[in-house]
Amino acid sequence: MRKSHPVRRAVLAGAATVSGIVLLLSMKPASDPGGAQAAGGQVPPAAAGQAPQGGVNGAVTGDAQQTQYGPVQVRLTMSGGKITQAEAVQAPKGGRSDQITASSVPRLNQAAVAAQNAEIDAVSGATYTSAGYKKSLQSALDKAKAAGGAAQGSGNAQTLTGDVAQTQYGPVQVRVTVAGGKITKAEAVQAPKGGRSDQITSSSVPRLNQAAVAAGNAQIDAVSGATYTSAGYKKSLQSALDKAPAGGGGAAQGSGAGSAQAKTVTGTASQTQYGPVQVRITVAGGKITKAEAVQAPKGGRSDQITSSSVPRLNQAAVAAGNAQIDAVSGATYTSAGYKKSLQSALDQAGG
Repeated sequence: MRKSHPVRRAVLAGAATVSGIVLLLSMKPASDPGGAQAAGGQVPPAAAGQAPQGGVNGAVTGDAQQTQYGPVQVRLTMSGGKITQAEAVQAPKGGRSDQITASSVPRLNQAAVAAQNAEIDAVSGATYTSAGYKKSLQSALDKAKAAGGAAQGSGNAQTLTGDVAQTQYGPVQVRVTVAGGKITKAEAVQAPKGGRSDQITSSSVPRLNQAAVAAGNAQIDAVSGATYTSAGYKKSLQSALDKAPAGGGGAAQGSGAGSAQAKTVTGTASQTQYGPVQVRITVAGGKITKAEAVQAPKGGRSDQITSSSVPRLNQAAVAAGNAQIDAVSGATYTSAGYKKSLQSALDQAGG
């Protein structure tokens, strides 16, 4: 009996070891989004989480977002409405930015694919790049939803995010849901904050949201005591409405009277040495019927140059019907920015 006892113990120990190995092999490993391919931020479609609605397939590129260190622009590859790949087609570069971009962008790409939305964490040490990435990512998702023709639970509804409007107290950006030619929901995804701005924003933004839904366009009154926020809200709101596809049931563009074929389109803001220039045009019957600069250089001598040159540029745009217009003497930078933004608006209008 004494001789067999150690043998029995050895057998029992061996059995326990085998059982432990079997149990370990049978356990399902936890999913690790960080295990996705880092360079492109790819995961197999089956591994993607909550997907944007609409069943979109193909590539969609978000708007370029300006940051303190350079533009950031995101392109998504979608399959069945899910993000299967995210990549930054533009990112800050030069000097230390190269190192920050190389380190942060792959992680942001992975996060976008894992989250399937723009609610991703900023990468430590890359605050500006992360913020620009998230904005461009949201813009791409909005475009994907619009293309799919299905957002917010209705086959005809669209979610549209306007351009960021810079104000004296901070950026304002508006997102609207449009269905059946009406604004069914409006919200400010960015608004001034910090100090007294918190109080003004909390008081004014809900009223501006209500006014946008009630009016169905950007022709809304400013909220008393919130002049800058109201002005920024209206600009971003108009920009969101401009993104509604022509004939696609978009809300009124504020043009009121005129042909049913008329549409208002806002070009991309063009940065110049003296400030941004952004042009809005109304197009009807294939012609420019109205042109205006919604942004132009201001302050100091720029006020005089803008007041003198912009009306002439507006007239030239309507007369020419395209962006091949002459620069105004003494307003070289403003003219160049105007022409670029005008061409951007015409591209969006399909002309």
